[in-house]
Amino acid sequence: MAASGSVLRRLPPYIAADFVAADNIIAGNTLLYGATSGEVYLCGMVGERFAVRNSGAWAVVEGTGDHGCEYMTGGTVIVLGRTGRNFAAGMSGGEAFVWDLDGTFAQRLNTNGGLTELEPVKDEEDILRLRGLIEVHVRYTRSRRGIELLENWESVLPQFVKVVSVEYRRAQETIQRELAMAGR
Repeated sequence: MAASGSVLRRLPPYIAADFVAADNIIAGNTLLYGATSGEVYLCGMVGERFAVRNSGAWAVVEGTGDHGCEYMTGGTVIVLGRTGRNFAAGMSGGEAFVWDLDGTFAQRLNTNGGLTELEPVKDEEDILRLRGLIEVHVRYTRSRRGIELLENWESVLPQFVKVVSVEYRRAQETIQRELAMAGR
């Protein structure tokens, strides 16, 4: 038992494990359901309906089950691996970045009849946010996958895609134009 006021620190179990954490589900279904704030960094995959109705939390995970980011209205989700089907169904806000290693993510994305789109990650602000959150993920989890992505950043960055709500993007552009016109 730890002395009063001290914190017990242990290595995460996957450090000594003989399996690849990123290939295994380590957290169940409906995590971040309706989240309004906070941060989550998980070294491994999550189950179905991850970040449904998320309106403000930031998260980095290494794969999701079906229906990830469904009805999301805000926040940022980064998936460093494969997603299940129906990703971003009803998504009206926020951002999701997905490492699309094999180029098949578009087949699992629900475009909501043109309401969500995929775009390459080229905006400098997006690149800095993406890399920064992966760095935090590695700091907290010691993720092998995260470390490999950061070590090979220039070659893997083009494999990331951004899922955006068309209406959310329009609203953000309008806000930026109005701020620029107001001299801010």
